[in-house]
Formats: sequence, C-alpha cells, structure tokens
Amino acid sequence: MTVSSLVDTDLFRTLLRRHAAAVVVITAPGEPPAGFTATSFTSVSLAPPMVSFCLAHTASAWPAVSTADVVAVHVLTEEQEHVARTFSTRGIDRFAAHGDWERGPGGVPLLNGVLARLVCRVVRRVEAGDHTIVLAAPETGAVHDDLAATPLVYHDGSYTHLRRAA
Repeated sequence: MTVSSLVDTDLFRTLLRRHAAAVVVITAPGEPPAGFTATSFTSVSLAPPMVSFCLAHTASAWPAVSTADVVAVHVLTEEQEHVARTFSTRGIDRFAAHGDWERGPGGVPLLNGVLARLVCRVVRRVEAGDHTIVLAAPETGAVHDDLAATPLVYHDGSYTHLRRAA
C-alpha cells in the first residue's frame, strides 16, 4: 500500500474511487422539477428514521433542493444505468428524457421501476465545504416487486452491479 501524508484533491478523489456505493436519483419538486444522480446517499438514524445526501452548490438541481420541503430518493436497479446517466447529464430536460415518472406528494417527481423509493420531508440542511448535507425523514416508501432485483453500484469510476453468491 502506498502511504501519503497529505490528502489533496487528487488523492482524495483517488481514495474515494475505491469506495463502492449504491446509485440513487434524488428528485425535488419545482417548475421545472429537479433531479440528479448521487452516490452520497446514506442512512443516518433508525429512531427516528433519517437519511442524508450531499449536493454541490454549483449543481443545476441545487436551487430546487435548497428550498424543497420534500424530496424523493430512488435506489436504481442494475438495469437502470441509463436512468443514472440521464440524471447526470448536464443541459437537458432530464424528466422529458426519462419519461417514466409521475408527480407525488408535494409535487415531488416519482420515478417508476426503481429498486426502492423513499419520499422524505427535509428536516435540516448543513453547510459542508462546497456542498450541503441534506437530512431528511422518510414519510413513505416502496420496494420493487422482484425481491431478487439488485442495485446499480458505482465503483472505480464506472457503473457495475453485485454478483449474487450461488
């Protein structure tokens, strides 16, 4: 293992590429609605239920997320790499390009066919460098009908999926 004492931006990026993370799309209501692909989603607390995600202040979705009372988190299946790519593409109408969605509580866009979906009430935003950490309390949730479906994963700069043990 190569040891380095100074974690600069390049080394930090290299280190984090070694971390595998589930891929989610987070949506927020608005005109137009906002949505983005993220790997920063995590559970925070079981009692009360709470999750978090991070978003850069320079992200096109930031204005909508910065004022949203409700957001939806969509955990993507391994077959939804195209959805992840659509919601990470700049300069397009992501919802028109995706097409398979409907409005949910508070106008939040809900994507169909995902592995899991949580509709959450935003409870707090915490400034963290050039990002904001959004803390949210799940209010409703749904899971994919096929319990054998597996998540889309991001690792070492590319999308991948989990292999099931035989």
